[in-house]
Amino acid sequence: MSSTTHVLSAPASHALPASPWPIFWIASIAVFLVSMDSTVLFAAFGTLRRAFPEATAADLSWVLNAYTVVFAAMLIPAGGLADIHGRKRVFLIGVALFLVASVACGISSSVEFLIAARVIQAIGAALLTPASLSIVLDAFPKEQRAVAVSLWGAVGALAAAIGPSLGAYLVDQMGWPWAFYVNLPLGAISLWRGAAKLRELKGASKMHRVDWVGMTLLIISVGAAAMTITQADSPQWRRTELLAAAATSVIMLAAFVAWARTARYPLVDLALFRDHTYSAVNLATLAFGTAFAMMFFAFFEYMTRIWHYSLPLAGLAITPGPLLVIPTAIITGRLAGRLGHRPFLVIGSLIYASSGLWLLLVPGAEPSYLTHWLPGLFLSGIGVGMVLPSLSGAAVAGLPATHYAVGSAVNQAVRQVGSILGVALTVFFVGHASVTKADFGPLYGLHVVLSLITGLLCLVVNTRPQARSAS
Repeated sequence: MSSTTHVLSAPASHALPASPWPIFWIASIAVFLVSMDSTVLFAAFGTLRRAFPEATAADLSWVLNAYTVVFAAMLIPAGGLADIHGRKRVFLIGVALFLVASVACGISSSVEFLIAARVIQAIGAALLTPASLSIVLDAFPKEQRAVAVSLWGAVGALAAAIGPSLGAYLVDQMGWPWAFYVNLPLGAISLWRGAAKLRELKGASKMHRVDWVGMTLLIISVGAAAMTITQADSPQWRRTELLAAAATSVIMLAAFVAWARTARYPLVDLALFRDHTYSAVNLATLAFGTAFAMMFFAFFEYMTRIWHYSLPLAGLAITPGPLLVIPTAIITGRLAGRLGHRPFLVIGSLIYASSGLWLLLVPGAEPSYLTHWLPGLFLSGIGVGMVLPSLSGAAVAGLPATHYAVGSAVNQAVRQVGSILGVALTVFFVGHASVTKADFGPLYGLHVVLSLITGLLCLVVNTRPQARSAS
């Protein structure tokens, strides 16, 4: 009998519960909150600048990036903990920690306290995310997993997409703390139902060590890269300091890879990357995650600072794109189960590149929402719905059950690194006090390039069922 940790302890007469969907929604509610939390502050960024006037834009970017750096670094050991110690246990601990930290964020009276609370929130988010996907994978029979994973990814993509819209409304009507308090009702439901509904067998008896060295190297590398970009035009930083930060990032990344090759229990098992599909999907996730974060941050900056929309109006104006994510992802997931993920990843990347090209060339300095903005928004919603869930599905398509949590955690961590770079690049291009339409040109140009790189990388992805079974 395999020693793999299982999520559900079903009755002896059944291999699976009568319906896996209640399990899916318990797991997905928490991931919805985590994904929404990663983008909801895009809408609150201007309000935070007014609430903490002593902080610079680069300082405040760490309210977003401190969360994302720690989230990215903690996802991988959290996946291992879920596989070893029980996915239900780790999932519930993560949800509880995320909710407590959300309250701490809301009551913060200084930027330093807010950043510290965001770090704790990131640890909770990292614990629950890979456990959630493992729960979903174990709950469904093999023939339904492509649809379930695509829908799981779609829930996260939708949450990340509507985060700015919802955040705009909450921040405008109730103040920036409600960008965090909004997590509490749904999070409490997931915690309550998860404690009652989820069942699991005991995990493997052998306890693996957490790779603190690898985690530290990764945090320093990613943090130094984000610091280099966000502070690139800061008068407080000299060129030699910026070069030193960039060099630190590169050196720590090289040290991380070298350590992973020799450590007994490395943070990232490099053997995972022997699968060409897995390697290509993670590189594509890095490129697309960067473009995705840039897009939403730039949306709000353009609408509020170039078109001078109010925050609620900007949030409402962004909504049509995210509404296309779920139906697109459902259709894509059903077809990917038969055809594989490659056609949807490639076509979706091209559509997403088209949205960046539209926003680069068409909108002007004067508002013209229906003809100049909405078509680009529709293209972005369809592109996100095709690509983001498919990346999550393709990443785990060829993994054995024992590596579900760790393998998916690596992919989610790579996406978060992309988000860090996307936020840092957006702050660099349009985070200064005086912004013009021309400042958005390089940003949307990079959006197009990253989308095309995503499509090129996905040309080698092969997740067709017959291809995976034959390999």
